[in-house]
Amino acid sequence: MSERSAAPGGLALIESLVNTLDIESGVDGLDTPEGRARLGITRDGLADARELRESLRAALLAHAGHPPHRPVTPLGTLLARAPLYVAVDDHDGSARLAPADAAPLPSRVAAAVAEALVAGTWTRLKACEAETCHWAYYDRSPAGRGRWCSMQVCGARAKMRRYRAKGA
Repeated sequence: MSERSAAPGGLALIESLVNTLDIESGVDGLDTPEGRARLGITRDGLADARELRESLRAALLAHAGHPPHRPVTPLGTLLARAPLYVAVDDHDGSARLAPADAAPLPSRVAAAVAEALVAGTWTRLKACEAETCHWAYYDRSPAGRGRWCSMQVCGARAKMRRYRAKGA
């Protein structure tokens, strides 16, 4: 949906997961083996991945100042089950939170959120306010007040609706 460049660092994983569902068309990238493989999701983990995706979408809507799109399991509840550890580089002594097991998606998401918190970028990952979209995007606007994944599509539609509502 968006012409924006991918989110930085580990946020790209979260953006990619949230954007597996095209709400307007109903097409879900997790329905295909290729879509699942891209994110390291097995068929057995599909329900959990979808639950995580929608909890992430709700958090990204909150970053943009919007209520959840539907009732979801709180993201904190899902990520509390994701084991992380402090990885320390032997060469330079730098440290970071890393997934205890690189395979499970929740652990990789939790590590990405932790990395983004430290970098100060977590709240810049948002979900488009358009109800038929809710696509994840990284807000690079100077003030951090972006509202739509695409000004040319979702933004233009919203502006046209407002214009028509004025009776012009």
